[in-house]
Amino acid sequence: MARARTTVNRAVLGASGLVLLLVGAWLALVNRAPSWWPAVDSGTLWPTRTRLARLRAEDWWTPTVVATAILLTVLLAYLCLAQLRSGPVRHLALPSPGGTVRPRALAEALTARAAAVPGVARARARVLPRRRRRLDVGLRVWLHPGTRPDAVLSSLHAVTAEAERATAPYTAYTRIRLSTPSQRRSRVR
Repeated sequence: MARARTTVNRAVLGASGLVLLLVGAWLALVNRAPSWWPAVDSGTLWPTRTRLARLRAEDWWTPTVVATAILLTVLLAYLCLAQLRSGPVRHLALPSPGGTVRPRALAEALTARAAAVPGVARARARVLPRRRRRLDVGLRVWLHPGTRPDAVLSSLHAVTAEAERATAPYTAYTRIRLSTPSQRRSRVR
């Protein structure tokens, strides 16, 4: 949901910017209004007072203006509130009847299990629910100095396999990133 929202936001922003850029460039180069634009004398308003009085006298004018204003306000309010939503998935359904787990709780459990593996200095996990019962699991692991990655990797695979079995209806796509601390020595000045 967040990725689709970001894509829509960028597309609307890009299209709006492109339209404004083209209109501004055209007005700057031509230095006059288009032929279909109504001519307005300097010092007058558009539409003119007589034209506005005629429009207000029409039966359809006032309800159309009010309905358009209400529709635009509701649409913009909905878009603003949609930006504040954190996402549709609050709990992941588990295979046991009535069993659920929050993605953040699952990430904390994965972090604790990965940090308990011998040779791991610290770990951080992130679980992102996706559509069609898919979980994107990111596991970032920092190793103790001198620990070989292949010595730790099989234990980390066991931890992620256990998490995948625990969330059985979901398919987990796991990415494990291993890092070692820098070997820089402190300098004395």
